[in-house]
Amino acid sequence: MSYRPPPTHVSTELARTLRRNMTPEERLLWRQLRSAQLGVSFRRQEVIGRYVVDFVCYPARLIVELDGSQHLNSETDRVRDTALQADGFHILRFWNNEVKSNLNGVLERIQAKLK
Repeated sequence: MSYRPPPTHVSTELARTLRRNMTPEERLLWRQLRSAQLGVSFRRQEVIGRYVVDFVCYPARLIVELDGSQHLNSETDRVRDTALQADGFHILRFWNNEVKSNLNGVLERIQAKLK
């Protein structure tokens, strides 16, 4: 595991804002992830170092990200993913429309990574 700096004030405030303003897709997936419905606990809009992740399961070292079109071919996301992977996390990314149209498939992929 690499050194993880403490959260910054900016990232903490961003996480708070994101927690208050869930997208419909985040709300849909969160209904399935909360309360350990997949057998493990997830946290939502969690600050990890200087990054805010959509969903994280610490025991499984799994991050689940929901992406809109702003993430298409994003160099920023590649740098962020590399840093989080260096810290021992696995990252699953899903498009928002994937969550809306194939929630069961998304949950199956998450469940497979948890095993």
